[in-house]
Amino acid sequence: MFAYGDMFILSLLLGTLARAFMLRVDYRQFPSFPHSYVIHLMIGIIASTLGALFLPALIEKEYIAVTFLTVGAQQFREVRNLERESMEKIEESEIIPKGSAYIEGIAKLFEARNYMALVTAVVTSILYYYLGWVVAVLGGGITAYLLHLFVTGPHVSDMARIQIVPLNIQGNNIGIDDVIMMNIGEEEALEKWRKEGVGIKVIPRDENARASLANLGQRQAILHDLSILMGVKLDKGIQQFTPLARLQIDEGTLNIIIIPQEPDSKYIEKAVEKIPIIESTQRKPLKSFAGRRAAD
Repeated sequence: MFAYGDMFILSLLLGTLARAFMLRVDYRQFPSFPHSYVIHLMIGIIASTLGALFLPALIEKEYIAVTFLTVGAQQFREVRNLERESMEKIEESEIIPKGSAYIEGIAKLFEARNYMALVTAVVTSILYYYLGWVVAVLGGGITAYLLHLFVTGPHVSDMARIQIVPLNIQGNNIGIDDVIMMNIGEEEALEKWRKEGVGIKVIPRDENARASLANLGQRQAILHDLSILMGVKLDKGIQQFTPLARLQIDEGTLNIIIIPQEPDSKYIEKAVEKIPIIESTQRKPLKSFAGRRAAD
């Protein structure tokens, strides 16, 4: 009889390593360290265990045991709800909020990564059973890498060009080109915008990008990430220094004004380019016949 012990251990290890590989803290601090690290790593181990047990259960014709996958799926959905609720509570303390679209996107990603650990463990166990441990290790690693690429979405640079431009301040109005962004009555605040304010134009490459950038959730995500990456001179109750994003309606260009802590234009441009496009805000009118004809 085939010994499942080594196969189970290897599948569990590869699935757990796949989850650990995707479990890293970036500038957004999701997940937080160390508490959320422990939570997500333990759930990743559970997902890998389910995946490692899948093939032995089928081979031994324990078909009822396969239903434990539904239990795992339920737990993964709870992870999504946990992350959503946690970020919604933290949202109240953010100077520049993430917005509901960004929160939902992050929550979905955490759920999906547990499924990726499960799939990696399943593939590893299948390859081990039929082709041996060497192929299983290589195949499991390649599977984890391909799944990671699959869930890595586009960034702003994939959809738009970024330009740093001077602010257009006329009277009490602050804007970019002919788009008025803000009206300020205090001369001191206007002077600060003149000296330290930065204008950014996010110019869509096509109609798909134009539709995505028009989404309010995507605009809020850009403002939130930009304020984290470059800093923002803002405090509670100081509304006149709040970063804003407005569309140039005719061209679909997204105009942004901000007073950053780090005013280096080169790195402001790079920061905007690396901001992710949220899954729920992506629009693709060019995929339809009517959209393509309208664009032509």
